[in-house]
Amino acid sequence: MEKRLILAIVLSFLVLFLYQALFVKKEPPQEPISETAVEMEKKPEQEIIQKDTLTPLEPPEDKVFQPISDQAEEQIIIDTSLFQAVWSNKGAILKSWKLKKHKDENKEDLELISIHSAEMNKYPFLLNTEDPSFDNIINNSLYKSSKYKLELKEGQRGEMRFDYADEKGTRAEKIFTFEGGKYEFDTQINVWKNGQRVEPRLAWGPGFGNPSPEAQKQRFGSGSGIAVYSAGKVFRHQERKYNPEKNFYNFVNWVAYEDNYFTVLFLTSPQKTSAAFLKEEKDQASFYFLSLNYPQKALIGPKDIDVLSEFGYDTKKLIKFGLFGFIAEILLKAIKSIHNVIPNWGLCIIILTFITKILFFPLTYSSTRSMSKMQDLQPKIKALRAKYKKAKQDIGQRRKMNEEIMKLYKENGVNPVGGCLPMLIQLPIFWGFFRLLMISIEFRHSPFILWITDLSVKDPYYVTPILMGITQFINQKMTPTSADPTQQRMMLIMPVVMTIFFMNFQSGLVLYWLTSNVLQIGQQYIMNRIKHKKMREAHGKKRRKK
Repeated sequence: MEKRLILAIVLSFLVLFLYQALFVKKEPPQEPISETAVEMEKKPEQEIIQKDTLTPLEPPEDKVFQPISDQAEEQIIIDTSLFQAVWSNKGAILKSWKLKKHKDENKEDLELISIHSAEMNKYPFLLNTEDPSFDNIINNSLYKSSKYKLELKEGQRGEMRFDYADEKGTRAEKIFTFEGGKYEFDTQINVWKNGQRVEPRLAWGPGFGNPSPEAQKQRFGSGSGIAVYSAGKVFRHQERKYNPEKNFYNFVNWVAYEDNYFTVLFLTSPQKTSAAFLKEEKDQASFYFLSLNYPQKALIGPKDIDVLSEFGYDTKKLIKFGLFGFIAEILLKAIKSIHNVIPNWGLCIIILTFITKILFFPLTYSSTRSMSKMQDLQPKIKALRAKYKKAKQDIGQRRKMNEEIMKLYKENGVNPVGGCLPMLIQLPIFWGFFRLLMISIEFRHSPFILWITDLSVKDPYYVTPILMGITQFINQKMTPTSADPTQQRMMLIMPVVMTIFFMNFQSGLVLYWLTSNVLQIGQQYIMNRIKHKKMREAHGKKRRKK
């Protein structure tokens, strides 16, 4: 059982360390999906805005438009309490989207439009109809905007409209409706070519955000890509694992370009919408784009569980809680409740760890008692193994030896798996903490104390991983074990292995494990004292009987 426990722990941490590289995405559905299969469950108040609610201008009967354009390129600013967006009337494209409540490494408002947009002269909300000459017109003409600045307070709604038309039957309009205090906005795009209605594809890219190489190295599990929600499942396609043969998706409910903490998400019409993940090469560099049709709503902001839950349409699934996700979600709600009282996320981690330790104390106590009894029985078990020396070669002897060992366990009230099972039961909690601290935006740029200024990245001086290894060693020495001396020496390498694993993990996760070790040492000290007290009392009774 000790060997199995060692193997289970080692494999668990190998899985944690290699999770991002080895995580296998589900393949997108290749066969056409019925409309019933992809129908979303909607609350009445969550119905998607339909095309006719914004009443686009229809072309006249002779299919000739009155020319509409502006005289010069202008910047149009949308300003709310959550973000400031800058649009250009040249092509009606998005040139900047800065989040006010989230900062970059320079402590400035976080920009979600890639700096590569300027290099490639391709910005989000460009349109594509597979006619390059026509696309050049609708993406580079000067649109007439309904206003040049829109300031919205909480709850206020406002519309920004871009229109362009020429005498040749070309018309394009982009209509966006914003609401103060929300990251989401309604979007409607209408295009006519030679007087005929066409359905263009909208592009987002190149890439998403501007993560620095230093931040990517520090933050475990960072990376960008798209997430597609179809038929009740989320399919992900990472930039670093780009595959041109598996980059197209049909019957899309929503699609997002995402990184670990932020996203641009488009809500679509699933019966009509397709999405594609595209790559372009320029100057020996790769740039990635999201392409889709029929966008009806958009959300550009943090992958915050409260924001996505309020938005609805199962967009909460964009947060990749992973295996035992329900546990991670419960832990997130619990730690956010604690944070409402104590505004330091590091202290919240410590308090939540303390609470979970209390909840699992009966299991820990049961495990320790079982391992202690196993330890007491080791001399008798060794005697049985000496008695049946040929058990490895003789099946009959091995069966008799196992029967006597099990009888010994039964007589002394020992469960052979009692020492391991409670520990294995707690592994999902650790996994939940691991995922929680890796993907929850609440811990991004959240300081703890002194040198730990960001709980979402590794400890820059490796102080907490080293302390964690030391406390792991102390805890291991204090815990009763039924392993033989050779196995005990093998177990002593575990604190070293775990310290190496945790070197590059988030400091928040290391803080959790360090706190857990310290509390476990305290629990073990108390349980050892109780055990020794009982042993002294039992020894005293024996002496009095004599």
